[in-house]
Amino acid sequence: MLDGLGRHLENDHLLVQRWGKDSDCVGQGSVPTPLWLLIGAPYCFTSPWSLPLPAQPRLPSRSSLSLLSRGQQCFPATSPPRVVTFDEVMAAARNLSNMTLAHEIAVNENFQLKQDALPENSLASRVKHIVHQAFWDVLESELNAEPPEYEHAIKLFEEIREILLSFLTPGGNRLRNQICEVLDTDLIRQQAEHNAVDIQGLADYVISTMGKLCAPVRDDDIRELKATSNIVEVLRQIFHVLDLMKMDMVNFTIRSLRPHLQRQLVDYERTKFQEILEETPSALDQTTEWIKESVNEELLSLSETALTPGAENSSKSSLSPTVVLNNSYLKLLQWDYQKKELPETLMTDGARLQELTEKLTQLKIIACLSLITNNMVGALTEGLPELANRLKRISAVLLEGMNKETFNLKEVLNSIGVQTCVEVNKALVERGLSNLNAEVQANLIGQFSTIEEEDNPIWSLIDKRIQLYMKSLLCLPSPQKCMPPVPGGLAVIQQELEALGSQYANIVNLNKQVYGPFYANILRKLLFSEEATGKADASSSN
Repeated sequence: MLDGLGRHLENDHLLVQRWGKDSDCVGQGSVPTPLWLLIGAPYCFTSPWSLPLPAQPRLPSRSSLSLLSRGQQCFPATSPPRVVTFDEVMAAARNLSNMTLAHEIAVNENFQLKQDALPENSLASRVKHIVHQAFWDVLESELNAEPPEYEHAIKLFEEIREILLSFLTPGGNRLRNQICEVLDTDLIRQQAEHNAVDIQGLADYVISTMGKLCAPVRDDDIRELKATSNIVEVLRQIFHVLDLMKMDMVNFTIRSLRPHLQRQLVDYERTKFQEILEETPSALDQTTEWIKESVNEELLSLSETALTPGAENSSKSSLSPTVVLNNSYLKLLQWDYQKKELPETLMTDGARLQELTEKLTQLKIIACLSLITNNMVGALTEGLPELANRLKRISAVLLEGMNKETFNLKEVLNSIGVQTCVEVNKALVERGLSNLNAEVQANLIGQFSTIEEEDNPIWSLIDKRIQLYMKSLLCLPSPQKCMPPVPGGLAVIQQELEALGSQYANIVNLNKQVYGPFYANILRKLLFSEEATGKADASSSN
């Protein structure tokens, strides 16, 4: 499928505003890079002179590998366990890597590849710097020798030629022939033997050609290259800019492929996950437990309201699969992403769900603070919408980074309480009223500080209302076109909650489209397997 997409794109002439200034330049014709270059290929773009670190395929996280390496089967249940070989694990890892990358490209509009940067002052960074500096020092000494030694410089121009040719479209024959003619290493070696080679002239031609091929964002880099006089530094910076141009080209291709990949995403992800499931049958264990937990909770809720004996046993088949699955999705909004493994079917959206959950927790706290403030001093501040917005901004700023381990929520809530009292007093003075008395201020700060406590009634109330709102979102066919009404007490966060809810609904709806058949099999097994077994036993006894 992906190779087909790549072939389709080679024949699809996608124009861009400006990639080059020559008819043979990248961006003036078709996009030659097939999708297999981006999907399933190593994403390590280094310069030809960088350290020979082998590029490794992107593997799933440690937790996902542990899932993929188990030998217990999920479907069918009657099959005996089997040993999963290392090749099967690696094949599953590659499929998972490809699926994750394709999902990220299609879903994340801001997705782009970046050059790997070694940590500053790390051992690897120092070793790399020393080796590179040694190489360029040797090259400089060779070019300054009498007579000059050009062999290493010629090899660099040979590598530069191959990189420049890789930027050209299949139809860029004129510029291709010109590059091959000017950077003909055999001819350059003959000139070097007679000490007639013009290294500076070759470098100027390379810079001029790079200016034709580069994206507009690299124009400043090209100007800096032209202004550099030291030939060794020029060659060094040429390779640096070429690396940047490689990344520009890859990211341009990703943007061009995104619309095509979005149309193919559901079928592609489902097919890849089916391949993973065939290679590692235990790849749905966490997903099954995730759904099973919701089934048990629904059964418990029904059993508590059951009035007749045996109602609990008969209620399992009466559960709605949609309700069970929606409740499973709602659990993700309260998931402990540091301690609990995500279901396998949601691993591609794990980072997005975690970020969404963290933002939602911040909104809950802001709603709680607003509710407490309105209950205690609402009568005094009525008719001051700007005060509510200012208090909301203050709370949001102080709650930034609350997902970090070093974040002290109790201290921050106390600070928000103090700042709230200051702002309220300022508003009261402006209206010609007296400040809040010390008892009211202490009470307000104290109630703010208790929000983090377990079973806090205000927190429970706001949480229940947000859960109700999110649940209503999942029941709508088109969340973006028709948003449900926001429950009372959440008006202060309505705009942010609707935006967050829309993102959440998009993630859930796409996940349902992709993994719906797998969820159906799990739900059929959990909800109706016992009923089917009972019927089989009854027929056999007759």
